[in-house]
Amino acid sequence: MATMTLKESQQGTMKKQLEDILISISWRDLANRYFDKSGSWLYHKLDGVDGNKKPTEFTTEEKYQLKGALIDLADRIRRAADAIQ
Repeated sequence: MATMTLKESQQGTMKKQLEDILISISWRDLANRYFDKSGSWLYHKLDGVDGNKKPTEFTTEEKYQLKGALIDLADRIRRAADAIQ
């Protein structure tokens, strides 16, 4: 079994950047709702490794899309919290 090592520049995966919220979000739902992709597609992107164990990363467009999705989700959570009386 081959072991893959990432170059130093690849060690800072998106997953690492988002570690504070990883278990609080349904990434499958986010992938489907905002990207029209499967949960596994998003998990692979977050991990920086595709389904064939090859390095992958978010494109610049996908990064903006993810940022927008997280902002929209934050706004939805805020509106839900504000509605609690």
